Amino acid sequence: MDRKFRCDCPITSALDMLGDKWMLVIIKQMLMEDKLTFKDFTESDEAIATNILSAKLKLLEEIGLLTKAKLPNNKKTNLYLLTEKGLSLTPIIVELAKWSDSYLRDLNPSIRNGEGMVLLRNDKAAFADALESAYREKLAGMVFVKS
Repeated sequence: MDRKFRCDCPITSALDMLGDKWMLVIIKQMLMEDKLTFKDFTESDEAIATNILSAKLKLLEEIGLLTKAKLPNNKKTNLYLLTEKGLSLTPIIVELAKWSDSYLRDLNPSIRNGEGMVLLRNDKAAFADALESAYREKLAGMVFVKS
């Protein structure tokens, strides 16, 4: 993978990789919505086009944020799993959710409001830890075969 970066700024470099409208959405779907398969992603509320989804999943794999695996009893379906590098984006996703809750609710009143948002507002570190723990626990009970 030969990626071009605009400059040597760490923020700009991160945005060169993650700054389009789909990359963090896909990671959020994996982390918070239990999306594991291509079909899972295509059935999400965000309605990402399949050609864009394919390209983004491939890029996320190339930059090491996710890995592909298969279930031992289903060699056809790819499962997409966050790597440690991908999970390390959890605090950023949580921070975006907190910012959105604080500053975009007046523009988008339909933003989710429930128990999770209460925890996010009161203790974003605990919210992030809960997300990561739930993700790890879900995967701990599964057996995978590397693709």
